[in-house]
Amino acid sequence: MNGLVVTLFEIYRYLIIAYILLSWLPNARDSFIGETLGKLVEPYLSIFRRFIPPIGGMIDISPIVAIFALIFVEYGVLAIVEFIAG
Repeated sequence: MNGLVVTLFEIYRYLIIAYILLSWLPNARDSFIGETLGKLVEPYLSIFRRFIPPIGGMIDISPIVAIFALIFVEYGVLAIVEFIAG
C-alpha cells in the first residue's frame, strides 16, 4: 500500500513540474496537454498563489512551496497508512 501512495504523490509532483516547465514555452499552456495539466494542477497551485505573491512581479515561487507542502502531506498520509496497516 505504501508503494501505491508514494507512486501517486510522485506522479502528481511530476505533473506540477511539467506544468511549471510549460510556462517557459510560448503558448504551450494553450495546447491540449497544457490545458489538461492546468485542470489537474492549477486548483492545488491556486491555494498557494493566494498567499504567496510573485517576487518582483515575475518570479512565482508558489509551485516550489506547493511541492514541499505536497511532500509533507505525503509523509503524513504514509504515517496514517502505516498506523492503520499495523
